[in-house]
Amino acid sequence: MADLSSTDHRPADLPPIADEPAAQPVHSSEQVYEGRVWDLRRDVVELGDGTIVREYVDHPGAVAVLALDDDDRVFLICQYRHPIRARDWEIPAGLLDVPGEDPLAAAKRELAEEGDLAASDWAVLTDFFTSPGGSDEAIRIYLARGLAPTHEPFAREEEEAHMETRWLDLDACVDAVLERRVQNPSLVIGVLAAQASRARGWAGLAPADAAWPGRSTPREEPAPR
Repeated sequence: MADLSSTDHRPADLPPIADEPAAQPVHSSEQVYEGRVWDLRRDVVELGDGTIVREYVDHPGAVAVLALDDDDRVFLICQYRHPIRARDWEIPAGLLDVPGEDPLAAAKRELAEEGDLAASDWAVLTDFFTSPGGSDEAIRIYLARGLAPTHEPFAREEEEAHMETRWLDLDACVDAVLERRVQNPSLVIGVLAAQASRARGWAGLAPADAAWPGRSTPREEPAPR
């Protein structure tokens, strides 16, 4: 059986895998549709001996929070998501749609707004792209510990007004993922990353202010071309 306490499982003669920045020349870029939160963009991109046309969701990005209490329970919310016609289980999350807002500050705000919780210990759990073939949305998941209730409950509206909340053991969350009972990507990725990180004594967690090279371009800023 593999030793999960080790943090290096690659063959000795190969470097670790890592995504490589590779911005291809963009011949033209146009906004096809301007939405309330995100837009649709069409780029003509140089690739090889020719060009390709790609349309994608131009997204401001988001943060999510896996809040873990002293008993290794995860704070979960359940709310209606219209595109999938379901009430899905999630971890607190929100868009990076406030101009100039730091991602960590946004994560703290979301935890307070959706969970009436504050945390004294923050770290980066993982970063991911939600759908790199069709969207530039990047999400950073923070691990929040040292939890305490906020002083005043937050007044929730729209989908959040009907949220269900629950504390669930991390291992039970992993079971729900592996049995395909939950499918929200931030929840799935967050609980599996937390389980793996816990097995390694939380080694490898990045500081809460770690650089985020893959972050989506904020909506008010021009994307690099």
